[in-house]
Amino acid sequence: MTSPLTAAEQDAAFRPDHTDPLDWNDLIEALNRSGLPVDLSGVESGLPGQPGPAGIAMDSRAVRTGDLYVGVPGANRHGAEFAAAVVAAGAAGLLTDREGAELAGDLPAGTPVLVVRNVRDAVGPAAAAIYRNAGVGPRMYGITGTNGKTTTSYFLTSLLEAWGETTGLIGTIEIRAGRRTVPSTLTTPESTQLHALMAMMRQEQVSSAAMEVSSHAISYRRVAGLHFAVAGFTNLTQDHLDLHGSMEEYFAAKAGLFDARRTGRAVITLDGGPDAPDRDGTTWGTRMAAAAGCPIATLSLGPAADHGGTPLTGADWTVSSLEAIGLGYRFTLLHAASGRSVTASTGLPGRFNVANAALAAVMVFESLPGTEWDAVARVLDVPVGQGPFATAVPGRMEVVGQSPDGIVDFAHNPDGMVRALESVRDARQASGNTTGRTILVFGATGDRDRAKRPVMGRIAAEWADVVIVTDDDAHTEEPAGIRSEVLTGVREAARQAAGTGRRVEIHEASPRQDAIELAVSLATPADTVLLAGRGHETVQDMDGVVVALDDRVELRAALARHGFGPSSDSHGRGRKVDGS
Repeated sequence: MTSPLTAAEQDAAFRPDHTDPLDWNDLIEALNRSGLPVDLSGVESGLPGQPGPAGIAMDSRAVRTGDLYVGVPGANRHGAEFAAAVVAAGAAGLLTDREGAELAGDLPAGTPVLVVRNVRDAVGPAAAAIYRNAGVGPRMYGITGTNGKTTTSYFLTSLLEAWGETTGLIGTIEIRAGRRTVPSTLTTPESTQLHALMAMMRQEQVSSAAMEVSSHAISYRRVAGLHFAVAGFTNLTQDHLDLHGSMEEYFAAKAGLFDARRTGRAVITLDGGPDAPDRDGTTWGTRMAAAAGCPIATLSLGPAADHGGTPLTGADWTVSSLEAIGLGYRFTLLHAASGRSVTASTGLPGRFNVANAALAAVMVFESLPGTEWDAVARVLDVPVGQGPFATAVPGRMEVVGQSPDGIVDFAHNPDGMVRALESVRDARQASGNTTGRTILVFGATGDRDRAKRPVMGRIAAEWADVVIVTDDDAHTEEPAGIRSEVLTGVREAARQAAGTGRRVEIHEASPRQDAIELAVSLATPADTVLLAGRGHETVQDMDGVVVALDDRVELRAALARHGFGPSSDSHGRGRKVDGS
């Protein structure tokens, strides 16, 4: 296992090769224009003759010489407590709130201290000014929602590349600026890093970039100071309630992306989640469309929707037809205002992949003048299994073995679990396999939303034939306790299944490597072994101890030990069947 990057190395990876210092007066003016008036009492004596900042950092360990250090209140300490040490190490000045200015102590004479009422609100605009991002840079596409962000972002960049753009990608799995890659540790990096990355993308001549925008990123203002040409909404299902407290608060956090000051246009999937429309047609998507503060275009999934196929009326775009071809789908998008129809396809099974592909396509169409639509439509109208929506997404329903099928997926919440298990069932049915079982290995994350643990357990027993409950990232919790909460839901659903004559085989195994070994030992060539929850991740956190663990590596090795072959991918990376 390679050593993790230090905070300084991680932060440095986001930065462009060079940034000219920004005059202090220009920085103060930018903050004032953003509605964040600066208290100049700590800066007046420091402005004359002082070079301005050429970078910005929130982590004291990542500050470079010439940076503006941002002291923000933290869970345990205020960042401004480290200001003296950071300035002594070369920071050009401090941006903080009134409390931080008092905690900073005695700084060297002439050190600029910019004081604002809410420092978190000021970080993004300050970073945008320092890296000269106002009104320049790549055309930004943001995707939010509980599930589908990663796959939609990959589909988006693939379509844009096929259309001729130089693309960037910011997400859970990786960050790319053209051909340059950056280590990714958060779905959405901090605002200081994002604005550095925007400058790097300009340097690398990136013309368009797709970004996964998590609810944490919106709540913690990580996307402050960025402007999205188009933002898309996939769906909303139970997740992250440890942060938001309720689905209503979770919804409100997501809705924050669709503010007119942040986004030029939104594409809202009306029926992208498992919630069938109420009698009045209300879903989380229809509510999001009503709440959006920017111009919107709406998308109805029709036959690709989870609720079964009747399109919601009044949508701007509709999936009007859906045809299963092999493992993939051909589908038609209909634009209501123009009557124009667009044919597209995805080689990945699962109706939710059609939903992801449709959203990606509509976001690109809505970002362009109508005169460009024909060229994009030609890129999309290709045979199933080819074109931009045949792209693979690491750790999203990644097939690493066949006979039995060995699949690794990132499904880590109730809706994601249903989608993964449903796609396994559909793929088996499509192949005519009537005897195979689904053997599921999964766990739940510690220090996170506990309410979803028994829910996911029930789903596992409702869909899988063999359920093996194991460990995910336990963080600071006792792993056995997490497994127990998951097993409560598994056993409850298994008892109900027994009443209908269906038997669910239940196991508990730890560590995770033993659970994977058990799953493969129980499998026959007709079965499917699904490892859910971790996807592309390569390390596991067990009470602060970092363990090297890649489900894909472990599953391949277990299959080989039991005499089963790898997937048919000649490169040994596994073919892909779908992604969420």
